[in-house]
Amino acid sequence: MKARPAAAKPYARALFELARERGQVDAVGRELDTLAGVVRDDAMLREFFARPWVSATAKRGVGTEIATRLAVSKLMHDFIGLVAQQGRAEYLEAIAEEFHALVDESLGRVRASVRTAVALTESERQALSARLARALGGKQVLIEERVDPSLLGGFVAEIDSFIVDGSLDGQLARLGARLARA
Repeated sequence: MKARPAAAKPYARALFELARERGQVDAVGRELDTLAGVVRDDAMLREFFARPWVSATAKRGVGTEIATRLAVSKLMHDFIGLVAQQGRAEYLEAIAEEFHALVDESLGRVRASVRTAVALTESERQALSARLARALGGKQVLIEERVDPSLLGGFVAEIDSFIVDGSLDGQLARLGARLARA
């Protein structure tokens, strides 16, 4: 999991609290993902927001224009304007990640980044999710799977700083270390 800019967390927390108060958490999450995707996928837009010499008013204007064209809620319209004005629009993707982490936390669930040698079947995915949930005290585990052809077999799961290495590579490395000690 990649590190997120520290500036993303306060914006995400404020947006999450407002969305929760208004009962719009799911809708705001979808709109935030859409806005973050627009900025991420448009190199000219990313460069515009990253330029320190562009005025805050101009950045706010572009941010609100994007929000208007996407027909997002009033809350998201105001949020993107504020984020752009404060020079943080390039952090929208990180803000979205933090927002979703707050949603997950409030619902008692975690996301596991899982690398596998081959794609998991649905039953394997459910079994792995259940085993990880038991290891994490019963939290619901959402698996984000990525096939990694460099693994010989098995899986490696990362949940924040918790790592479960059930890969053949890891088993061979542990066996080699035991043999070296003996």
